Amino acid sequence: MAGRWIEQWEPEDTTFWETQGEKIARRNLVFSVLSEHIGFSVWSLWSVLVLFMGPEYGIDPAGKFFLVAIATLVGAFVRVPYTFAVARFGGRNWTVFAAAMLFLPAVAAFAVMEPGTSYTTFMLVAMLTGVGGGNFASSMTNINAFFPLRKKGWALGLNAGGGNIGVPVLQLVGLAVIGAAGGPRALLGIYIPLILVSAVCAALFMDNLAPVKNDTGAAKEAARDPHTWIMAFLYIGTFGSFIGYSFAFGLVLQTQFGRTPLQAASITFIGPLLGSLIRPLGGWLADRYGGARITLWNFLAMGAATGVVVLASVNESLALFTTAFIVLFVLSGLGNGSTYKMIPGIFQAKALARGMTGETAAAYGRRLSGASMGLIGAVGAIGGLGINLAFRQSFMTAGTGTGAFVSFLVFYAVAFTVTWAVYLRRPAPSAAPVAEAKPQLSYAEV
Repeated sequence: MAGRWIEQWEPEDTTFWETQGEKIARRNLVFSVLSEHIGFSVWSLWSVLVLFMGPEYGIDPAGKFFLVAIATLVGAFVRVPYTFAVARFGGRNWTVFAAAMLFLPAVAAFAVMEPGTSYTTFMLVAMLTGVGGGNFASSMTNINAFFPLRKKGWALGLNAGGGNIGVPVLQLVGLAVIGAAGGPRALLGIYIPLILVSAVCAALFMDNLAPVKNDTGAAKEAARDPHTWIMAFLYIGTFGSFIGYSFAFGLVLQTQFGRTPLQAASITFIGPLLGSLIRPLGGWLADRYGGARITLWNFLAMGAATGVVVLASVNESLALFTTAFIVLFVLSGLGNGSTYKMIPGIFQAKALARGMTGETAAAYGRRLSGASMGLIGAVGAIGGLGINLAFRQSFMTAGTGTGAFVSFLVFYAVAFTVTWAVYLRRPAPSAAPVAEAKPQLSYAEV
């Protein structure tokens, strides 16, 4: 394992996994979670920083929503190169670099957070925080390669959940800073040393997998596969909802219900916290019952919760609105786990349908699912951009977020239909001979 490179990796081999693979995979998972956690915290900085920006900053609610949206947009786009960087440079090496890159937005925000700074400057610094969103894609691609298919739902759910929880932790720290009458620089001063810790830990305790390196053909093959884009659409509904709501919740409470920064911050963290904690459960349920089945009913529940949010918004009921919104967060986290579990299952099923068996099929599944995760994660994060832009437009035109929530309700209905039609609908009986029938994916396989 010279230079932290592992030359041979066969997690589907039970003997290999039990004698040495599991210990190594779990160690890499722990420090991957740490790096991704800090990355999410930096990415979501502006969901808290905008709460500090009172009238003296001269920025209206629409301008604040746009600052949050621009951070989401950049975070979505950098996920694509971050995914492929794992194969090019190695998972450990890229994690060290990605963690170190977080210094740039944190130090820049520390320098400019004061009244009198131009809106353009704030926008540019918000764009820099997008690099934190890229950490998720490289981390998930890397951890996907370490674990066998039977453990992927749990491992990916834990990795993502531990990263996602960086959002509510940052918001909790922001609440403490606001409550102590501290300024935004105090918040940033806490996180800058943590960035150093995550980079050093990745360098000391993580590994590169040589079999993953230089597999550039997988990216092209994944991009051509229609299931990559179907899953990206579904991930807009789960992760896009989670990150979009996480960034916007505090602003919605301030703008629509007149909450003070302290009042908003005291509630904002609850939804992202519960949504992050439940994500591994979504992966576990998908391992046990099938990712498509869990995803289907989760979209139905998200639609129902959104309907309650619309009702509360129309009636201006803060208690009902907050409760339903938090339920929506929990469901988005559950769906995050189940949708990501579907990805390796889909490509494993495709390998079997092509006649592959054993390690050949497993390697094909790891290869394609790892490559597709970056694309799926990037498109899913763009869903967060759409949510913030929808809120911005809704508040600009009607002074309320009701219109935005109605559009989200329609999206969940479409996502429910797509999940059923592609992954759960039984194929119609065919008169063609069995030998000529094309293999069909089912919930049991994904």
